[in-house]
Amino acid sequence: MNKKHGRIVHAIYCRTWLTVLRRPVVLTFSLVQPMMWMLFFGFLFHRYSVDEFKDQLSYLDFLVPGICAMTVLFGASQSGISLIRDMQTQFLNRIIFSPVSLQWILPGKILADVSRLIIQAMIVGIIGTFLGARLHFDVCSFLATLIAGGLFATAFCSLSCWIAVKTKPRKSMAVFIHIVNMPMLFTSTAFVPNKHMPSWLASIAQWNPLTQAIEVCRNALLLGETTLTPLTLIYLALPAVLLFMLTSRALRKARNHNV
Repeated sequence: MNKKHGRIVHAIYCRTWLTVLRRPVVLTFSLVQPMMWMLFFGFLFHRYSVDEFKDQLSYLDFLVPGICAMTVLFGASQSGISLIRDMQTQFLNRIIFSPVSLQWILPGKILADVSRLIIQAMIVGIIGTFLGARLHFDVCSFLATLIAGGLFATAFCSLSCWIAVKTKPRKSMAVFIHIVNMPMLFTSTAFVPNKHMPSWLASIAQWNPLTQAIEVCRNALLLGETTLTPLTLIYLALPAVLLFMLTSRALRKARNHNV
């Protein structure tokens, strides 16, 4: 990447952040909603035993890393909405038909969305500690959580953007968000350990990418252990790379066929 490409990525990155900051209701809702889930679930099921995960672990302790991952999931699935808005205002047309290198447009947007989602997840974790969750913070746990969350966010931001470019109407994004988010969330270990699930659901949860990200975050934040193995890293990185490439290809086709 030369300086010109770096300026393109930086410009798209800053523009994406400015778009979000100009609509603070989105940021507010993205923090209020996880807090409500922590309050309702954390205290409603405070007697739920997860002691086999760690001695004297409260359900709120167990829940907070899952809610952090949920924040990333919900936010990433809506990444394509801004692209649809840009298509409707013709801004995306002006960008993709400009002399700038098209391949550097998507990295700027995805990087901005992923960094925002990671910051939101961190704020949710801090809110969780104020509510009573006991989390473990150190450099290794932070890096493991950052990598796992970042790769998962990249994959789902890319998927959301691909759907936006291919389908265009906002209704399609609403269908995608509702069809994907809840099944993805409730077939993961966000709310209960794998051992407490029916065998068929536990099998699904084991292969759920959200579960992989949650377990890395949970072990890091609750036990101070880095469980981001090479296999887990590949499992999270592969869809992120493939979906990013798929979305880049869709944008190139959009240039050829007009958005």
